[in-house]
Amino acid sequence: MREVELIVYKEFEDGGLLGDMVWLMENYSREGKDGNKTKKRSLLYSCIHRLLEIAGHHGFYGNLWHCYLTNLLVNNENSYSRACEIRGEVEGTINLAALHDIIIFKELYDYDFGEMMDCLGVREFELVLHYDSCEQESKVYNTRICKRICDLAVRFTQNHSPEEMKATLTEFYKEYGVGKFGLHKAFRIVHGDKGADIVPILNIAHVHLDDLVGYEIPKQKLIENTEAFVEGRKANNCLLFGDAGTGKSSSIKAIANAYYDKGLRIIEVYKHQFQDLNDVIAQVKNRNYKFIIYMDDLSFEEFEIEYKYLKAIIEGGLEKKPENVLIYAT
Repeated sequence: MREVELIVYKEFEDGGLLGDMVWLMENYSREGKDGNKTKKRSLLYSCIHRLLEIAGHHGFYGNLWHCYLTNLLVNNENSYSRACEIRGEVEGTINLAALHDIIIFKELYDYDFGEMMDCLGVREFELVLHYDSCEQESKVYNTRICKRICDLAVRFTQNHSPEEMKATLTEFYKEYGVGKFGLHKAFRIVHGDKGADIVPILNIAHVHLDDLVGYEIPKQKLIENTEAFVEGRKANNCLLFGDAGTGKSSSIKAIANAYYDKGLRIIEVYKHQFQDLNDVIAQVKNRNYKFIIYMDDLSFEEFEIEYKYLKAIIEGGLEKKPENVLIYAT
């Protein structure tokens, strides 16, 4: 196994498990300096534990080793995956670099653990190769995303060559994207020590545009403006106003559900977070998605100054306003 030779896919979250598993693959039967069988058994049991914890945390099922590897690939934001998100296959030398890494991942997918389990006497590893998940809710992914990753893991096992596996992965990047922006529809802002962190909202209401009855003319204008935006045509910032209960917030949720597959993402920002708007826009302006910054219940008192941050974003400064960002407010 050659995970140290990866040149595009690196710096994985939960990457320590990958390193330990590869070490076991290379050393489980070796005698001498690395021949401590008790140490290896202990490490393999630890890996089983971590795979089970990841399964419970993410909601994975089936072959947990394959799901773990798949999760690494769909979340790793690198020069290749970012280039392919929403757009699909790209040209250039980066394809050869990506294929180099996929060859290594293909070896990891195809690895037969039978000899390792027999040599170390750890047949319990079978549990993670054929895992039925419980009904507990994932803390990381909703059911839709979890199924998408588990299904992709199965598709990878059906690919007979690294080239086929790369094509399958590239197709996934084109259809959904990569990382948190690829897998999730909506986000909120959490202010941390390093500034604004864009955090996925795991579950949003399953509201659809057809569910919104009445106000057909305003709804149609909202749809037309949003479609123009996701298609790369001129579009406007929007202010939705009206009495409580008339469907303003529901319209935003419906938009998020309707246009996710076309690359639209919603970022919810509250008034007290307006100072983070420049940071948020800096994080998304070079991605291949379309972002709507959503501000709910927008109002200001005389003594509040947060509107100045919003005014600066709308009116712009020396830097050109990103074409992949709009503001929708209610």
